[in-house]
Amino acid sequence: MGSDRAAVKVSGTGRANAKVSHRAASTARVGFLPHGIVEPYSDMELKPLWLTRSVQSQESNQNDRCLIAIPAGINQKKSVDALMKKFLAENFTAILFHYDGKVNEWNDLPWSKSVIHIAASNQTKWWFAKRFLHPAVVSMYKYIFLWDEDLEVDNFNPRRYLNIVKSERLEISQPGLDPKLSEIHHPITVRKKTGNFHRRVSRANKDCSREGPPCSGWVEGMAPVFSKSAWQCAWHLIQNDLVHGWGIDYKFGYCAQVLYW
Repeated sequence: MGSDRAAVKVSGTGRANAKVSHRAASTARVGFLPHGIVEPYSDMELKPLWLTRSVQSQESNQNDRCLIAIPAGINQKKSVDALMKKFLAENFTAILFHYDGKVNEWNDLPWSKSVIHIAASNQTKWWFAKRFLHPAVVSMYKYIFLWDEDLEVDNFNPRRYLNIVKSERLEISQPGLDPKLSEIHHPITVRKKTGNFHRRVSRANKDCSREGPPCSGWVEGMAPVFSKSAWQCAWHLIQNDLVHGWGIDYKFGYCAQVLYW
């Protein structure tokens, strides 16, 4: 079998053969649909079988929605519970990627039925993100939080964080880490005592004598936050066979610049 990008011959009566790619043909077919019927985007909002007035009023307030998606193993149930309570209280849409295949074990938590559960055994968050967070599906969300499951959020305020991100127009960001409570891999991720944000580490630091990731313009892969535009770029950056994601955070900077090219 040839590649799906290979050209195929299309024969027509009384017409010369033309070469049309599968991809071009499938895209062109949308143009044959009646005007007004095409819906190129979707979302991750749950749609009940019967709409009530309360649900309809909730659907009308979708202008400032954000999404959090995290891998969730049953052994990290306590930390995931804390994350969900923090973000759902701020009107986030939430998705749990169950890499251990266990879903029913979460039913005892009161918020469980209000989030989306996706299960596939022994897969990483990048595998899930590539397949279930396509930009056309998450386009309604202004920011996408793609976090690990073991992050502590006792001192984190999602709404305050978003206010900083919006005011500074940060396309890709992450919260600063408390060095007393977190394992620090790179000094740029340490929360500074002054100011709302920082983009680089001082060159006086012995590990950051020159510009470039991870000393400037760098966000760690365990807790990235993407704007809608940046995620559209980052999703295409994720290779289909990516597993652990080591090194991809060194390339995120390309997607933070996408709006200015």
